[in-house]
Amino acid sequence: MQCKMTKRYLTEHNVSFEEHNINEQPQYIDYLKERGFQAVPVVDVDGKEAFSGFRPDVLQKIAG
Repeated sequence: MQCKMTKRYLTEHNVSFEEHNINEQPQYIDYLKERGFQAVPVVDVDGKEAFSGFRPDVLQKIAG
């Protein structure tokens, strides 16, 4: 649910993003675990700290 909400928010605010679906690309599971994440979605923006979950407060800052 949080993945869909995050994707919808980014799309509605015209923020381009690259999606990696762990159900379709399970190799990303280990990558996320190595970085300390235990939940999805993980949003990783260049130059900013990555975060997990649906965070409209942070997404708003990204969208400008």
